Amino acid sequence: MQLFEKVTGTDGIAVDIEESYLDGKHGETQYWVDAAFANTLPHFALEQATQLLFLHNFDVQRAHLDNVSDGDNGTVTLLRMLVSPVNGARGDEATFNLMKQELKRSKWLTPATMDLVYEQQPWMGVRRGEIITAMCTIMHPIMSKENAIAFSKGNIIDTVTKDRYVKHAAAIADLFLDRFNPKGPLSESELERRSDELKKAIDSDVEDTNAQELLFKMIDIVKHTLRTNIYMNNRYALGFRLDPKIMVSSKEKPRDIPYGVFYIHGRRFDGYHVRFRDIARGGLRLVTPSSPEQFSLESAHQYDECYGLAFAQQLKNKDIPEGGSKAVVLVDTIGLSKGGKDFVMRKSVKAFTDTILDLVVDTEETRKEIVDFHGKKEVLYLGPDEQVIPEDINWVIQRAAKRGYDTPAAFMSSKPRAGINHKEYGVTSEGVNVYLDVALKHVLGKDPKKDSFTIKMTGGPDGDVAGNELKILHREYGDNAKIVGIADHSGCAEDPDGLNWEELLRLVHNNLSIEHFDPTRLGENGAVHKVDTESGVKARNSMHNRIVADAFVPAGGRPNTIDVHNYRHFLKADGTPSAPLIVEGANLFVTDDARQALFDDAGIAIVKDSSANKCGVITSSYEICAAMLLSEEEFFENKDQIVKEVLDKLRHLARMEAELLFREFENYGGSLPQVSKVISDAVNTATDALATALETFSEQDREKLLPLFRDHLPKTMADMAFDHVRERVPEQYIRNAIASCLASKLVYKEGTKFVETLPKQKLAAVALRYLEKEHDVAVLKQALEDTVMPEEEKKSILKLLDAGGARTALGIF
Repeated sequence: MQLFEKVTGTDGIAVDIEESYLDGKHGETQYWVDAAFANTLPHFALEQATQLLFLHNFDVQRAHLDNVSDGDNGTVTLLRMLVSPVNGARGDEATFNLMKQELKRSKWLTPATMDLVYEQQPWMGVRRGEIITAMCTIMHPIMSKENAIAFSKGNIIDTVTKDRYVKHAAAIADLFLDRFNPKGPLSESELERRSDELKKAIDSDVEDTNAQELLFKMIDIVKHTLRTNIYMNNRYALGFRLDPKIMVSSKEKPRDIPYGVFYIHGRRFDGYHVRFRDIARGGLRLVTPSSPEQFSLESAHQYDECYGLAFAQQLKNKDIPEGGSKAVVLVDTIGLSKGGKDFVMRKSVKAFTDTILDLVVDTEETRKEIVDFHGKKEVLYLGPDEQVIPEDINWVIQRAAKRGYDTPAAFMSSKPRAGINHKEYGVTSEGVNVYLDVALKHVLGKDPKKDSFTIKMTGGPDGDVAGNELKILHREYGDNAKIVGIADHSGCAEDPDGLNWEELLRLVHNNLSIEHFDPTRLGENGAVHKVDTESGVKARNSMHNRIVADAFVPAGGRPNTIDVHNYRHFLKADGTPSAPLIVEGANLFVTDDARQALFDDAGIAIVKDSSANKCGVITSSYEICAAMLLSEEEFFENKDQIVKEVLDKLRHLARMEAELLFREFENYGGSLPQVSKVISDAVNTATDALATALETFSEQDREKLLPLFRDHLPKTMADMAFDHVRERVPEQYIRNAIASCLASKLVYKEGTKFVETLPKQKLAAVALRYLEKEHDVAVLKQALEDTVMPEEEKKSILKLLDAGGARTALGIF
């Protein structure tokens, strides 16, 4: 029962070893090995334990296994084994401590690691094997760009673990262990000396150039690792806090280097977390390929997908304190039943997030067992993305609290009771529709409140962005909005006269996909195609290209659907576009190269995803603020009013950027995606410069800027808790909040050129003077309001003061 109590409510393993009063057949001492495995399949627990005992030269004489309920947490497998040493094995404290540690690790080891240390190279030991297989996975997305065939994932691990080369891999693993040994970590000079020795040994002993490259890259990984949890006694997986430079391949085009990369290596999964600022927020998604071939392809571009999503998030996070990040966890569920797949996914979320916590929390345990070569506190927040469920969110938040994260309720957004459900409130779609509204006026000269217009969409009525966009289109424009085509995973429906609104909204409200569209509600030329036929698949896959409409809104679908190789399919036979306007509700539906080609060849105006769908991330940021400032009860009691205020702020922020986007596009030229990126870069550059400058400000000067953060928050939230902001919100977060609020204010009001022309070192001083002048202008406007003069004349003067008064007062033009 003592072991059960240690693991109840967790996913851990507890082990105890004691001498038995029973002697063996030949009088040798025997030992009882007791283990409790939380949420582990019983046959797997028995198999792993006996295999490990065999490696340590202990025979199992008898065993007893029980599987008992742990309530809502699942089950606990209790295993009791009587073992005796063979082949000269010693039952001493050092041996038993190692056995305990490796038994605790056994649940979380990857099949590749188990094969390496249990079958191929049993002399190696679990820790070294785990390091080697982890490094092989890190190398895959880097080295496959050099040679996709020679450096496939299978070839990488086969090469590194060949009998001829495995001793060098083991020596590199020892270097890693010594570098991060909390009892005496290697210094930089000693690391360099030993690295040089290893390289010389490899150079003289390894004739295969591919093997040499891989072993040298493993040494680079050691040098570019800033933290690891390898010595944590109860870790769920192996984690690396990497210097992002290690992930750069010599064969790729230059691109922005992220602020930080985490890599997590666990049983049946590998995960990356990429972020572009010290404080960052982004979703966690699970990817579960259905075949070994697809899994191998996903593994090769997993990091790039994570990077791309995080970079897109960075561009769209310009209005909030958090920078952009993303976590992509590739989970091997091939061949598993539906229940087995769900079990593995849930366990992967737990192991991934708990390992992230290992590397970011500051507790007595981590200070004792983790060597830190980064030297800075790291603040990050997760959000739910593909295949993450409410039970995952609740577990992650509870675990963050147990592990000592500073703001556990904010560690993952969208908690069922204390979050703002994006689908329920349509937060992303509210922003998408504002951009569509502004774009229709500027690109097509249509006022959607007065004029009829046609839309084609990807993403089903049961989807978050697509379903809510349908509701908003009907709410705002009624029958003026005509949906001429819509496609999702199940098929597509199309009608040149517009799909029946009553039927579309029935599907939305009943959470049904497009295949359920009632064919009797179609017009004379309408059709519904389902993917249960080859022709249906073809129609669904080509709908976004075939159907002619005023605007295309991708609100679902896989990234890179339209790329530089197939973008011409979006054009009609005469080279004109099937839709002259695209508003990207979904992330990365069109690649960068394809966006530019569509603009160059057909003049298509594309509102980029980092602008169009930014309101989802803004909402998540408000959830983080609420989690830090309010209790769950306080939030829940005022949720309706807070959500109403959040939606108002979303529409305002979307319109501010949309108007600037088209103003700069019409004034300075270029494509809309280019202008969108210029806006994001201007705000983010200003935010980073201001955040750096704020570190040098006195506390009194920083206090003067706090109203910026207060104004950013929903009024009800600010009224309830802003007096406690200093005690409840990390100083880093407050600084970033002030910087991002001031940066977006400057750029949206004065334009990108105003910020771009200012030297970074002068930006903070100019921004402060701008706030002062803005206050002076506000006083002047109030005085003018009270002045007796013709009303039209007064309005004109007030408009001029509002448009350029602060900048004119600064004397910067």
